Amino acid sequence: MDLSLVIPLLNEEESLPELTAWIERVMLEHNYSYEVIYVDDGSTDNSWAVIEALREKNPHIKGIKFQRNYGKSAGLSEGFRAASGDVIITMDADLQDSPDEIPELRRMIIEDKYDMVSGWKKVRHDNKLTKNLPSKIFNAAARRMSGIKLHDFNCGLKSYSYRVVKGIEVYGEMHRYVPVLAKWGGFRKIGEKVVEHRARKYGVSKFGWDRFVNGFLDLLTIVFIGKFGKRPMHFFGLWGSLFFLIGLIFSIYLTVSKFIDSTYPITNRPGFYMAMTSIIIGMQLFLAGFIGELITRNSPGRNSYLLEKKSGL
Repeated sequence: MDLSLVIPLLNEEESLPELTAWIERVMLEHNYSYEVIYVDDGSTDNSWAVIEALREKNPHIKGIKFQRNYGKSAGLSEGFRAASGDVIITMDADLQDSPDEIPELRRMIIEDKYDMVSGWKKVRHDNKLTKNLPSKIFNAAARRMSGIKLHDFNCGLKSYSYRVVKGIEVYGEMHRYVPVLAKWGGFRKIGEKVVEHRARKYGVSKFGWDRFVNGFLDLLTIVFIGKFGKRPMHFFGLWGSLFFLIGLIFSIYLTVSKFIDSTYPITNRPGFYMAMTSIIIGMQLFLAGFIGELITRNSPGRNSYLLEKKSGL
């Protein structure tokens, strides 16, 4: 199969017929073999009934329905699991992403040999204050921390090679950072394409200000896991050593001071509590590092990797 289109949605009953007709027209023009996987993320309108009706008319359409809202990451994860095309393309169901971009996104994967290509909505039709400005700040922080030079991490219009979607796990709210997940999964050739951003025609936006706060926290998580997920002691051990050393220096200073002036109790000095706190924090960080190393060394993923390595697979 040439293409799998994975489209998560929430309450998009009005846009689905128009989007499906547009996709079908593009597929026929380029003679692609394809499937459209709609993932209904717990919609409370008639989105699922519309998907069922569209399926009766077009056998290329498939649907996955969640009993409640689990979020976009869960929708993408299930869509990736079901996809079987050589190239997988994700897009939003609100008609703000143009299906006319699909042929070029596919070409960049097939001919230019990119592992994934991310869309860049260079000209946006969103509110400049509530969406555009926070999005620019968010993307600048993501570029800085991840080292991936993309302008729009959160663009829903992306294309992937088959091995990428089967080699990464999208969880939590990590759909914003699929390029980072791909990079840490060993897929280094990540491209970008300027895509058309259309004004919203139906419904309302499903995202609020909280996505920027959550997005930044998720970025910290994924950068930490990417750098220290396999060697947690390198992080916890470094900071544990630093805090323990600071506490030890304070302790030595207080001990020497006690010999010089034995009339002033050590426990009345602020340095005593700073020393104790630093030593305790250092020991806790060391303990966290040791526990992390034990979990990492005994994880099923590591064991399967060692088995494959030994067997020469």
